[in-house]
Amino acid sequence: MNEIKGLVFDLDGVITDTAERHYLAWKRIADRLGIAIDREWNERLKGISRTESLELILAEKPDCLLDAEEKEQLLKEKNAHYLELIAEITAADILPGISDLLEEAKSGGYRMAIASASKNAPLILERLGLSTVFDAVVDPETLTYNKPHPEIFERAAQALGLETHECIGFEDSLAGIEGIKRAGMPAVAIGIPVFGEWLPDIEVAVTKDLKLEEIVRKVTMKERVEG
Repeated sequence: MNEIKGLVFDLDGVITDTAERHYLAWKRIADRLGIAIDREWNERLKGISRTESLELILAEKPDCLLDAEEKEQLLKEKNAHYLELIAEITAADILPGISDLLEEAKSGGYRMAIASASKNAPLILERLGLSTVFDAVVDPETLTYNKPHPEIFERAAQALGLETHECIGFEDSLAGIEGIKRAGMPAVAIGIPVFGEWLPDIEVAVTKDLKLEEIVRKVTMKERVEG
């Protein structure tokens, strides 16, 4: 039976919720291109990279043909607007229950990493006052593959000096849950109403329902039964 020694977290929707700010930044770009997106449509962009997000938006208007340089300019504009919006983030934007969970994890000796597709993760953590809490933050620029590929979670475990089966992954997207499970980690799903092929080990509706001791106990018991 594997002892749990590390915790790997997605950022958006798990530690803090920057989804609205992402949405507003993307909507500004989409409006300029004459493409209609709303908050419900924006759910498709959860857990995927900036480049993939732009391609999904452009797919809504097939006659909007842009070259690589034009796309790169749009990506820069989106990020610039997003940075303006996240400049307002403070520790008050940490999701309910997360501060207690992180404190309990630190006192319990768990190593912790961030596995987020966001290139701005270090900046957001700084704004939240959490920069020193995490032992590692995976740089998505160094990855070959994006979620749902397991690479980012494998890298996170590696950065912690642990095997993937010694870590628990926390995610709020289907792509993230698939990536965690393919990496060989137990998975905790937050606020995901429907699952496909890849099922989490534990589900909670909201972050305030996350109880570390209970999560580790359930994961350990499940491993014991399945082992």
